[in-house]
Amino acid sequence: MILTYILAAIFVFLAVLLLLGKGDMLIAGYNTASPEEREQYDIRRLRLLVALVLIIVSVGMVLMVLWPEEFAIAFGFIVIFICLLTVILANTWAKKKDR
Repeated sequence: MILTYILAAIFVFLAVLLLLGKGDMLIAGYNTASPEEREQYDIRRLRLLVALVLIIVSVGMVLMVLWPEEFAIAFGFIVIFICLLTVILANTWAKKKDR
């Protein structure tokens, strides 16, 4: 239980770090992308998206500890849905529009 709280606190810390404009190297795929590929993304929107996902998952982790039996299966489905939604939003909403 304590480990879950520690991980949730780390996720919230990383979310705050991203919202402050730091920690771009923590975004999966963005760190290894070429400069041309990085130009395709609006980094502010990408940071916001990843920070929101981190906060949602950390809240879910804490809720899973508080209500383990009732929430564990639902949390698994919620995490899968959030992952799919994040991939879709990262490739649509967080991409720069051609002007």
